[in-house]
Amino acid sequence: MTANSARTEAGSSTKRAATGALVGLALGDALGFPTEFNDVPAILAKCGPWREMELPRPAIVTDDTQMTLALGRGLRTAAERGTLGPLRMQRPVREEFVDWYQSPENNRAPGRTCMVACNLLKTEGRAWQDASQVGSKGCGANMRVAPVGLVPGLTDEQRSGAAQLQSALTHGHPTALAASDLTAHAVRLLAQGARPASLVGLLRSYALEHRTQYPHRWLGDLWTRSQDPHPEHFAARGWDECLAVLDRVEAALRAPDPEADPCLATGEGWTAEEALATSLLCFLMFVDEPVLALRRAACTSGDSDSIACLTGAFAGAHLGADVWPAAWADRIEYRSELLALGALWDR
Repeated sequence: MTANSARTEAGSSTKRAATGALVGLALGDALGFPTEFNDVPAILAKCGPWREMELPRPAIVTDDTQMTLALGRGLRTAAERGTLGPLRMQRPVREEFVDWYQSPENNRAPGRTCMVACNLLKTEGRAWQDASQVGSKGCGANMRVAPVGLVPGLTDEQRSGAAQLQSALTHGHPTALAASDLTAHAVRLLAQGARPASLVGLLRSYALEHRTQYPHRWLGDLWTRSQDPHPEHFAARGWDECLAVLDRVEAALRAPDPEADPCLATGEGWTAEEALATSLLCFLMFVDEPVLALRRAACTSGDSDSIACLTGAFAGAHLGADVWPAAWADRIEYRSELLALGALWDR
């Protein structure tokens, strides 16, 4: 580890960025759970003014937080076994995803792609690439990826590969892979102290750098399940869609309108790249008001729980654990496990 990376790791642990991000994503998830599948007028009629939205009682989360915890447990197991690599990561994460699939608590309107892929993953001996849904770029790919951005000590290659692999276990579309990589990178940058005003530019540079890079070591022959002529073409399709949606974020931030539905500017968030874009927009409009950012994200016409989930991850990574109201954080579902993983990675 270099001196600079040691300093950024220390800064991240001081503000407890991992705990902040995990609690924030669960709070956003719970806040957006009752508003998903509703348009903004219906949400306002149900919840009142969006700036005054309160966390539901009880504060129940969705599959977004459940799968985040599954990925977190898998990464923790992999780290206990040695240096993170594709095989060492794939086995425990696959097992955790299958356990989630079979759990009686998996009753929160889970995404179809996750259910189909996890059903295939449970078959002993099946290559994970044969379970991956290469036609799907749903937000299930990156709603759960924040732990990859929070685990300390990973190289850039490990973090990028792990972010794409966890997506590929279910969502194998190149845009899902790229959006997951970008989402984990954004969480990492914010945890390390990157300026929010520079974030979109940093993500654009990262996307351009990786545009034609296919991580063979992590994804194997996944690309051959597509119609692309070569792996670089496969990768570029995904990064190009992410670059296009980052353009929309930049355009929206030039003249931000906090009272307008963010989905009108950057998409409804059902796909991975739009979930990233709209959650970035909500976070960046209210950088110093994280609870307001969650409320804005939850009062959207799209996939409100996933948008608010990622918004909370970004805000918590940036501002740390103490930013969330105790009256909310103390009653979030799965609180003890969220705090345990956060403490492990903050340490």
